[in-house]
Amino acid sequence: MIIYNYTAFYVTEPFNQSNLGANATPDFNYYNMLKAWKSKDSSFPFLDAHGTTYNVRDGSDWETVLKPRLRERLRNSKNIILFLSSNTKESRALKEEIEYGVGKLGLPLIIVYPDLSNAQIGNWTSVGDKARKFWDKLPCLKKYIDSVPSVHIPLDKSKISKALNDTNLMIQYKYTNFCRIYPD
Repeated sequence: MIIYNYTAFYVTEPFNQSNLGANATPDFNYYNMLKAWKSKDSSFPFLDAHGTTYNVRDGSDWETVLKPRLRERLRNSKNIILFLSSNTKESRALKEEIEYGVGKLGLPLIIVYPDLSNAQIGNWTSVGDKARKFWDKLPCLKKYIDSVPSVHIPLDKSKISKALNDTNLMIQYKYTNFCRIYPD
């Protein structure tokens, strides 16, 4: 059964989770915030797909270790939480996550914009220009964004919780593509 939330975020390559490596990567810290919210509040509906397979080492081979592990996690997921910030760049891993997870598997997107307020993101059915500029950082996202349901939200625990509970943003219940922004 597909029950996990896959979290996609930019990290510099090669990535090192220890010491300054992780802390110097803001998008990785947003992912850690989800884990902290879950740790402090068991009712927070985040189920981390990254914890479903063993961790890989920084020097692991892309084709034989990293890419297969990433794909396995995506196949076990019901959606993708994508952190799209001023720090985001299209890395090899992030491109694979979007192309395979969205392009091939059709996973719905929960796009979190840590640098924007809800008003800057857009209105109920239309993403505004400020949020769209972040899409330029990920050409692969622009290619697939209209092929799956998506919600566009600021870094806000209640809005993320609402998105994680939204059955329209789960692959098992996906029935139509849409773009949505939760009102304040």
